[in-house]
Formats: sequence, structure tokens, C-alpha cells
Amino acid sequence: MNNIFFDHVHIISQNPEESAKWFEEILGGEKAETVEIQGAPQIYVLFEGAKVIIRGQRNRETAYDKNEVQWGTDHFAFQVKSNFHEYCDDLKSKGVKFTLEPTQFNPSTLIAFIEAPDGVSIELLQRK
Repeated sequence: MNNIFFDHVHIISQNPEESAKWFEEILGGEKAETVEIQGAPQIYVLFEGAKVIIRGQRNRETAYDKNEVQWGTDHFAFQVKSNFHEYCDDLKSKGVKFTLEPTQFNPSTLIAFIEAPDGVSIELLQRK
């Protein structure tokens, strides 16, 4: 038995309200609440089984833009339940930038990568 389960992804955003709105309108998350922690807004966007926490720059913090691959978390992923290609086409119609077009990654998995606000990389996948 596994004693842990996935809870959340935490994103630091230049514009938390706009970023949360993107996760709601583009990916279909549900904004649950906004609180202020250490001088910055923190917004909870819920997805089935987990949440994305989007927050601003806190007091006494300095955030930097990502310019290239860095050590640490590279991306996170959402599994697509519906028709994968139709879902990706819908995102494209909303202006979402794909950094990797829908691809057959291996015999049982389709993947694509999209760019979220603040340079966040999200993998979309579907396993057979």
C-alpha cells in the first residue's frame, strides 16, 4: 500500500489572477479560493484529484525568468480522458502554444507539450 498521493503543483506567477484564469478557461480547472500569504495572492485551481496553486511574488523574494532548461522540476502533466487529438485541436483554437505537437511517444502513449503562463511547461498525455 502506498502511503502518499499527489496533492498539488505550486507555480510562482508574475500575474497570478491572469494565470489562474488561464488554467480555468483553457484547461477547465475550477478556481476554489484566493488567499493572501506573506504579502502575495495565492490562488487554488482544482482539477480532479489534485490542485494547481498559483501565487505571486512574496515579500522579500526575488523571482527570475526562466531562459533555458534548469535542474529541478521540468514540467507536470495532465492525462486527457477524451479524444486526445480533438482536445489538442480545441486548445489550439484557443491560441495555446504547443512546444511539442501531439506525438505517439511509444506504442501505448500519446503526448504533447503546451506552454502555460510564466513559461510553465505542461505535458498532456493519454495512455491506452
